[in-house]
Amino acid sequence: MSRFTGTVLAVTSALALVAGSAAAAVAAPAPGAAAEAKVAPVDWKPCNPDPSQPDPKIYDCAVYQVPLDYDHPKGETTGIAMMRRRASDPAKRIGSLFLNPGGPGGSGYLWATTTRFGKDVQDRFDLVGFDPRGVARSNPLKCFTTDEEAAGVNDRMVGVPVTRAEIAQTIDATEDYSDACSRNAGPLIEHMSTINVVRDLDRMRRAVGDSKLNFAGFSYGTLIGATYAGMYPDKVRAVIVDGNVDPNLRMHNGVEYDRQRATGFEVALTEFLKRCQIAGAPRCAFGEGDTRVKFDALRDHLRTSPVTLPDGTQVTLSSFTSQVASSLYAQRLQAPLAVSLQAIHQVLNAPAVAAQGLAAAAPAVDPAVVENAKVLAKTVPNALREALPETPYSSDDSYYGVNCQDKPYPSNPWTLANLAKPWEKESPTFGRYQAFDGPTCASWPAPARDAETFTGPWNRKTAAPVMVIGNLYDPATNYGFAQRMQRQLGNAVLVSVDVVEHCAVGRSKELNKLVTDYLVNQKAPAPGQLLKPDAEAFPPVA
Repeated sequence: MSRFTGTVLAVTSALALVAGSAAAAVAAPAPGAAAEAKVAPVDWKPCNPDPSQPDPKIYDCAVYQVPLDYDHPKGETTGIAMMRRRASDPAKRIGSLFLNPGGPGGSGYLWATTTRFGKDVQDRFDLVGFDPRGVARSNPLKCFTTDEEAAGVNDRMVGVPVTRAEIAQTIDATEDYSDACSRNAGPLIEHMSTINVVRDLDRMRRAVGDSKLNFAGFSYGTLIGATYAGMYPDKVRAVIVDGNVDPNLRMHNGVEYDRQRATGFEVALTEFLKRCQIAGAPRCAFGEGDTRVKFDALRDHLRTSPVTLPDGTQVTLSSFTSQVASSLYAQRLQAPLAVSLQAIHQVLNAPAVAAQGLAAAAPAVDPAVVENAKVLAKTVPNALREALPETPYSSDDSYYGVNCQDKPYPSNPWTLANLAKPWEKESPTFGRYQAFDGPTCASWPAPARDAETFTGPWNRKTAAPVMVIGNLYDPATNYGFAQRMQRQLGNAVLVSVDVVEHCAVGRSKELNKLVTDYLVNQKAPAPGQLLKPDAEAFPPVA
């Protein structure tokens, strides 16, 4: 990764502020230090994950109570919503496989229905999905009382602010957001850090009767897996971490972590454009000509002014960047992204024709092209949540609830805003975009510097090796993070996949064979393997 020069002072100042914060770090308990405490069993009830369909009669649900504050384990509790898909072959059942999709703030409840794992895994394990504390069905952390109130704050935030006015407006809105959280979120906001999720997970593991943990965590869920391995190394049977964070960096320096995330997005974008050009048109709709030059021209135009489509719809720098970032997460979205990029390229470069009776000229663009370009006009939320529409405020605020408690940031949001320009020089598409993920945490009412957190060590030798999976061109958690995860853990093996995508389980038959063998037979994969996905982003045209 390249580093920018001439701006070291700004970055060093921000990092010094972060390094000076004093979070309440928690040491890992010594293995076998005490007999394992008994907990109440889960009270499962039959349920149907999709009431619009016939009940398959293989699912159960429960709400499991855990301490809100583990310093006061007999005090107030909070409920964890759980769903399990019972093992298909009870006679050969090994145990439960707990699943977390990441986020933070991602709902894992319906992951009990996932098809990412093969038949042998479904036969031998109960698949257990759960919403972590403060997420979706698990007493969701709510900073607002109505959707209208939330929109009044969120709509003032510009995803990729460029002008001084946009930046000031966005910073003001993040402070209003934090104020709303302080008023409305209640005591849960003080107990959202990953260490509490891991304590909940260990309670659930005991509550389902498993002597050791089987777990698969994706994206942020890899931090849950790594933290569990650090806190309870002798309780690990099989832990898979796919789409990895760098635990040590994330928990010690939120600013530098975010800068490196920006470079990861940039690397993934470069590879996407390279593969598009190699495939060429029509396999990749954007593949005619120099894809890098074309893309940079689109982005640089949007940095100074939006693109107004013939129907009046505007594509902004914020909407464009969020759509590109979102599409890099999934290989199946990349051919459609290429169609939209080519469409907006055509709009910008269409010859102008004067409308009859009017002096002004408008670009002549096929209506189908306009529709494809309009995809880039919709901003993708920076945190995807499973809305529960029966409440006046149908979202939750767990994304920042966890991030701001885990990742140390300076307390002045303008320190982060001032990093946008140098980060943009290093990562032209995503540097500014990523710089504005942190300002909310600067004014968060329960920041990492005051929170109880687990900050390592990560090198405790687990009872079984941890299976680490990393995509070479993962946009959200770059491949370097996966390499560091493997090195930081005390007993881990890294398997790599050559793909532009975030997370890999379920996308490669080769990989899933290794996953099955690891989970069922406790056979760790051979180190150093580089696998291919089952599908290409730009398959040959029939």
